[in-house]
Amino acid sequence: MASPARGNHVWVGSETGILKGINLQKKQATNYKFGDAVLSRHEAVTTMCWGDPYESEIYVGCLDGSVKLFSTEKGKFTESRDCREGEGPFCGLAVLDGSLITCVQSGLLKVWRDTSSENVEIQVGPGVCRMCQNPEQLHRVATGGKENCLKVWDLHQPQEPIFRAKNVRNDWLDLRVPIWDRDMQFLPGSEKIVTCTGYHQVRLYDPSSPQRRPVLEATFGEYPLTALSLTPDANAVVVGSSRGDVAVIDLRQGRLVKCLKGFAGSVRAIQCHPALPLVASCGLDRFLRVHNLHQKRLEHKVYLKSRLNCLLLTSREKWENEDSPAELQSDVKEEEDDEIWNSMEVVATKRKAETQPCCESGNKEPRKDKPSRKKKIRKAES
Repeated sequence: MASPARGNHVWVGSETGILKGINLQKKQATNYKFGDAVLSRHEAVTTMCWGDPYESEIYVGCLDGSVKLFSTEKGKFTESRDCREGEGPFCGLAVLDGSLITCVQSGLLKVWRDTSSENVEIQVGPGVCRMCQNPEQLHRVATGGKENCLKVWDLHQPQEPIFRAKNVRNDWLDLRVPIWDRDMQFLPGSEKIVTCTGYHQVRLYDPSSPQRRPVLEATFGEYPLTALSLTPDANAVVVGSSRGDVAVIDLRQGRLVKCLKGFAGSVRAIQCHPALPLVASCGLDRFLRVHNLHQKRLEHKVYLKSRLNCLLLTSREKWENEDSPAELQSDVKEEEDDEIWNSMEVVATKRKAETQPCCESGNKEPRKDKPSRKKKIRKAES
């Protein structure tokens, strides 16, 4: 029998090292920790990824350099692996042919094979903020960070990046524009990559074109953009800032489409559902929020007690229509009540006759209504 953890819709990693599973239909959040470990900020969850396409496993990267494997089928952590290489927290996790891919802030990207002699190590440059895997070509990953331009790497040929972005032209004062890529994602069906920067810019790159500079650029707000996610149709991107502003940017025209409200702190992670018009986000205000992209309505808001760093949203398409146990119990109760009422006998009651006997002989005459008290008072006044 599958664990109740399998029914959770969102998985969130906190700064206290707890993995939280949230069932939005039950409005219930469950905490999971590794063994009898004492909660500490040194074990804060910094990044997560699915371990398989069936979403039965989750890899959790912690600040202390360990990567833990959580089984949604068993509802518990099953193993832990020490991946303490390089310096700084994990900036990304991925899985390739059963092997784990890690990237840390110092710039060490490593593929952990079964034997240490087969491990692949790549120096992608210091100050890395994000490592992202191409979901259609799993052997390709993108990296970027502070003064570390966007690069795309082929893990089968890791000697040199297959694409290296070029910084935009100098500004109107002929000064160099600083580089600070905070998050990125591959567009499906193409080689394009969208990034958001710490200087409130959204940029679209096309490695298939001869131009290494962004083919589209848009700005939003005045604060650093910290996270992004593509909408289900891949025509727009949802971005969040360090101030708590969340907006939808059109990637075809580079314009602001709409803003989502209800945030009160820095946004650390955003993920759109691959099919439904839903986007989940979390951050330092300790709330998990799920918005409807079409109606800009806040569908769910869950307080999770600790500051949140990352999240995973299930790809199931019918989870919004799943019945909670409370609803199922109420339906069963209504059916039982119907059976009880149907089994009861129908008792016919006779209506009282509107006539009364006026004498002992049994002759019946229509009953005369007595004058009301109001009429008597009026006659007395007259």
